[in-house]
Amino acid sequence: MTNLRSLAALVLGAAVLLPGAARAQVTESHPVLTLEGAKRVALAAVEEARRLNAPGGALAVVDDGGHLLYLERLDRTFPAASVVAIEKARTAAQFRRPTSVFEDAIRNGRTSLVAVSAMTPLQGGVPVLVNGRVVGAIGVSGAASAQQDDDIAKAAALAWDKLAAAR
Repeated sequence: MTNLRSLAALVLGAAVLLPGAARAQVTESHPVLTLEGAKRVALAAVEEARRLNAPGGALAVVDDGGHLLYLERLDRTFPAASVVAIEKARTAAQFRRPTSVFEDAIRNGRTSLVAVSAMTPLQGGVPVLVNGRVVGAIGVSGAASAQQDDDIAKAAALAWDKLAAAR
């Protein structure tokens, strides 16, 4: 019976201490890209694609962990563009940098990067920021060229940055 009381006292003591200990292990909250925000980023990309007369394109917006929030596939876009756009966005979010950085590194001789299966090293993925913090990313695939994919993604991220700064 004494052991049972000791165990009960230990569990009760731990339960009292845990909330404080848990708070000590949690960092401050950070901004989160919502579904509505993801739609706004995609809308900016669609507007830029139209301005550039892009023949099509898939636009994927992910959260800061690389999880898909929103996908839009423009008319006349090849089916695989959706998967590529998602992977570009995921790479930009998880690595916290534009995917063009990886494509440039490979082009400049760092071919070992192609072995990193968690990365799609094709330009067209750009982080989405709030106050300098990555809250997600946009990936574009299927426009007229790889450069146009990148231009559309950059324009959408910049439009979001301006919108977020105005709030």
